[in-house]
Amino acid sequence: MVKETGTKLVAQNKKARHDYTIHQTYEAGIVLQGTEVKSLRNGHASLVDSFATVDDGEVWLRQATIPEYSHGTWTNHSARRTRKLLLNRKEIDRIERDLGGSGSTLVPLKIYFKDGYAKVEIGVATGKREYDKRQALAERDARRETDRALAARQKGRR
Repeated sequence: MVKETGTKLVAQNKKARHDYTIHQTYEAGIVLQGTEVKSLRNGHASLVDSFATVDDGEVWLRQATIPEYSHGTWTNHSARRTRKLLLNRKEIDRIERDLGGSGSTLVPLKIYFKDGYAKVEIGVATGKREYDKRQALAERDARRETDRALAARQKGRR
């Protein structure tokens, strides 16, 4: 059997980058059952309303949806079960220290396969206020306008 290389994105939480300011990101392995892996390989997963917690020195992914495998039997998994994330002790300690600040939370950003292994990217984040979101949108629009103006100017010269 040929070993997989590269990355394959399964699910991304686009709303997280809009609603939160991400300070630090971590790549974690995820403990899955057999039918969960098959469902992920088919590209079925959702990170909407999911979050991660640190309990007793372990990191857990909660409320992430990996639907049941369509060809599974009675051994199928529960779609919204709590899943353990695999990080080393230094990373877990650093996350716990970062979460000690007020308003910080642990948000899953994406699920993907890296060299055949299922991974989750989680980020230590703080919530954005409404005016922060408007400011970020205004900055993005201004950057687009300047890029368009530069592109038009370069085309006009040639």
